[in-house]
Amino acid sequence: MSVKECGDHGKCRRKIFRRIIAGILIFLLIVLITILLIWAILRPSKPRFILQDTTVYAFNASTPNLLTSNLQITLSSRNPNDRIGIYYDRLDVYATYNNQQITLRTSIPPTYQGHNEINVWSPFINGNSVPIAPEFCASLESQQAAGSVFLIIKIDGRVRWKVGAFVSGRYHLYVRCPAYITFGSRSTGVVVGENAIKYQLVTRCSVTV
Repeated sequence: MSVKECGDHGKCRRKIFRRIIAGILIFLLIVLITILLIWAILRPSKPRFILQDTTVYAFNASTPNLLTSNLQITLSSRNPNDRIGIYYDRLDVYATYNNQQITLRTSIPPTYQGHNEINVWSPFINGNSVPIAPEFCASLESQQAAGSVFLIIKIDGRVRWKVGAFVSGRYHLYVRCPAYITFGSRSTGVVVGENAIKYQLVTRCSVTV
């Protein structure tokens, strides 16, 4: 650049500064396009959850409009991706009946799941004298008297995907697992201790990310 072209040092500096900014933006654009192409080629799949069993320690709706429950569930999660890992940053597990939450949320510790790995968790979920709608209480009592109650075990959480050194932002994870709890005959379950009964379910859960 000649002395004449740079006679105005302020304009010269601004021109150099604009070129540097343009170069940085072009570099960032190339990096972003590369990441998107890799992401499109790899096509990450959602993790697969299975509700393996439910152990019922307490499930009492005898008090009007109040439900006391104590359950231990066994959940397994499989990462079906060959080149993508999954960070489970937060997983909260709870039970619902007719879309009404009947237990407190139990947090599963954060973990990383590698390629094609399987994780198994066995958290306790419970609720002590949880208020439920009167119409739900009546249907719950009738179902329990008939021999089975249909619950939904839910997991709400946050996950991140790991591709090589790249880690994505956080995504919401919603898991819904149907659970038929059978009452009455103990032949449908395995007696655990004095009062608890374990029911083998092996139910596939719906997963939304």
